[in-house]
Amino acid sequence: MRAVSGTHTAMNAIRRAVYAVIVCLVVFSCLAGCSGTSDSPLFFESKRKAGEADAPVKDVPADLLSTQKAFSAVAKKVTPCVVNISTISKKKIVQPFFEMNPFFDDFFSAPQTRRDKSLGSGFIISRDGYIVTNDHVVRDAESIQVKLSNDKVYDAKVVGGDQKTDIAVIRIQAVDLPVAVLGDSEKLEVGQWAIAIGNPFGLERSMTVGVVSATGRSNVGIETYENFIQTDASINPGNSGGPLLNINGEVIGINTAIVAAGQGIGFAIPIAMAKPIFTQIVQKGSVSRGYMGVTIQPITEDLAQSFGLKQARGALVNDVLKGGPAEKAGVRQGDVIITFNGSEVKDPSHLQRLVAEHGVGKAARVTVFRDGKAIDLGMTLASEDSTPRQRRESDGSGEKSGQVDPLGLVVDDSEQGGALVVEVGRGSVAAEAGIRRGDVIVSVNRKKVLNSGEYKRSIQQSGRNTSLTLLVRRGDASIYFALRIK
Repeated sequence: MRAVSGTHTAMNAIRRAVYAVIVCLVVFSCLAGCSGTSDSPLFFESKRKAGEADAPVKDVPADLLSTQKAFSAVAKKVTPCVVNISTISKKKIVQPFFEMNPFFDDFFSAPQTRRDKSLGSGFIISRDGYIVTNDHVVRDAESIQVKLSNDKVYDAKVVGGDQKTDIAVIRIQAVDLPVAVLGDSEKLEVGQWAIAIGNPFGLERSMTVGVVSATGRSNVGIETYENFIQTDASINPGNSGGPLLNINGEVIGINTAIVAAGQGIGFAIPIAMAKPIFTQIVQKGSVSRGYMGVTIQPITEDLAQSFGLKQARGALVNDVLKGGPAEKAGVRQGDVIITFNGSEVKDPSHLQRLVAEHGVGKAARVTVFRDGKAIDLGMTLASEDSTPRQRRESDGSGEKSGQVDPLGLVVDDSEQGGALVVEVGRGSVAAEAGIRRGDVIVSVNRKKVLNSGEYKRSIQQSGRNTSLTLLVRRGDASIYFALRIK
């Protein structure tokens, strides 16, 4: 037992000696590494900058390098044409509790106001100081200051603005300014590069890059006349009014709006649409648009089938205004306008834009679909501001009750002619289609009804599972409805 114990003691002593040697080696190694005799540098600099280290990626693809150079060239060439716009406007402070109090003015001799400051962008279109921006950037501004890329600041005056397209022109007193080059937005294709330059959040002359996501965006609900370029190039508050560029540095659009709920969705006004607007503003300070003299509505699938159209395209004329170009040309209520000057009409907003851009006093050709045939008509467009418009008023006060028809309606005679809707059955065919009490039905299947009796006979003559087209007068508007008797 003692011999075994002695052996264990010797082995433990050997282990302790080995551990001590290892610890000493580790300590000496650490001290050597921490000494100032090492030649290792504090950091490594690239050989591309006369340093000692190779770049992590040596062979960058040539197409990436050329694209990078193109973006840099656009920024260098175009940035001097882009300006920072700052405005100060005075807005009335509304006091909800006191506003209707008759003694409010006794306590406050003058309306309470606040000064609002805002930022936007713009781009120079002429060497003598004309600048294009968004109308909402400078609307109601008391003072406007423009800052150029060389940090010079100028006071600016509004030349004119157009709220319907959100385009405005301002001017500074300067000469020999760098100017933007306008491109061709009509040839844009989805997927092409899109470059936005502006002042997002007040950060001057920022550049973002993306692609054209879509063209011809309308019915967005931003402006009256819409034909937006959609892009994912970042457009943020402060970018409004700045240019949207192609890879050649040409202006293809005016940055206008963002979708707050969606990232990467911005809208720009195509330069082809903007040019006639800011040209008129520069030349005469205001904008005049062409005018046909019709009210129109979209073609639904049901209406297209009812009118015998192969597809739901075009603009349905639900009223022709007296004395307008359309009436003189022979356009009738119930016509579907399918082309304007050779351009196929997609929907009412498209037709509205085509007419507005065509100009005042110019001849135009329209094709209407009537009774299964395409008819060509000629007209001379008038000005939307000068043409008298006759409005018809309907009497919506009838309260008589009667028998519900297959559409779920109770009608009575209207003093202006037609069948006055006095009741609409809940959940009925008419209710689902959108017909309301007070509407006046003036035609059934494009045949006039002069009173409630004629309307009832037309409905009785129609069998079950029959499609009907009703023309309804609602206030100043006329609306077509496609319904089916079940």
